Amino acid sequence: MELLFQYFEIVLTLILLAVGFFAGRFLEARHYASIRAREKQYRKILAFSARYPPNMVEPQDTRLVCGTVVISSDYFKQFVAGLRNFIGGRFRSYESLFDRARREAILRMKMDAHKNGYALIINVKFVSTSIGGNVTGQQGMPCFEICAYGTAMRPQKARFPDKLTD
Repeated sequence: MELLFQYFEIVLTLILLAVGFFAGRFLEARHYASIRAREKQYRKILAFSARYPPNMVEPQDTRLVCGTVVISSDYFKQFVAGLRNFIGGRFRSYESLFDRARREAILRMKMDAHKNGYALIINVKFVSTSIGGNVTGQQGMPCFEICAYGTAMRPQKARFPDKLTD
């Protein structure tokens, strides 16, 4: 029993890491399931990084649409990233954060376009920012913001009749 008290901090740390690992994996899997379901829902809204729209005969109604998301790491990913910082190599634990954030930002941008009746988004760009945590040398939990934005387009009703009459 005295041995348990002697190593209490180590045991507590290991227990908290295990809880963080399983809770983080569960929440991440649930978020990915939500992302996949919404990607199916908005699959008809096309998003391209192309700068110019395809050749279209009809005039287009355009609007800027965007989607932003802030996503935070959990303690287990932060612990693993700290170990990886010692060893070197890829930070796979943070790669999944960026993947989830990027996909979520695209979905929110598509939701904005869909809400206003647009079906095509061109010139899609991303902006990412670290807003806290050990990534920038600050204390605290790493958080990332990703913003996806682009030009949404929909055909306007023709301004001119098809045939001119005298």
